[in-house]
Amino acid sequence: MKFLNFLTIPAFFATLAFAQYAGPKTVYILPMAAGLDQYLAQWLTKNHAMQVVADPRIAEVFMTDRLGEAFEQKVKEIHPDGDKKSDDTARNTFRTTKARGTIFLVDAKSRQVLWSDYQKPPRSNSDSDLNRAAEQIARKISGK
Repeated sequence: MKFLNFLTIPAFFATLAFAQYAGPKTVYILPMAAGLDQYLAQWLTKNHAMQVVADPRIAEVFMTDRLGEAFEQKVKEIHPDGDKKSDDTARNTFRTTKARGTIFLVDAKSRQVLWSDYQKPPRSNSDSDLNRAAEQIARKISGK
């Protein structure tokens, strides 16, 4: 019986080691240029990369194509009782004014950028070009 316990304890810890946190599970996608957010929601869901939620208050991360004052204001609207950081801290954050192909995953609580990647903007705003760009982004996120 002691031998059996001797084997089960390492097996238990080995199981814990492989049951690591795989990253965020729920995402709220903020509106993006040319409606790319709609295509991203479809591909993230289709690839089972993340669960797209319609309520930003339950999302673990936000997906956006812009960082800056407008993004910060939107997060404050979603989480009004969040961190009470000073204005000096907010002024020192990274800012983008126009969407230029970079997509960001931002932690909803800490507001840290967890992932970002550049995706060459589509040649046009046609459905096929936006769909192709969203598919490529979703595959990068899911690792497929």
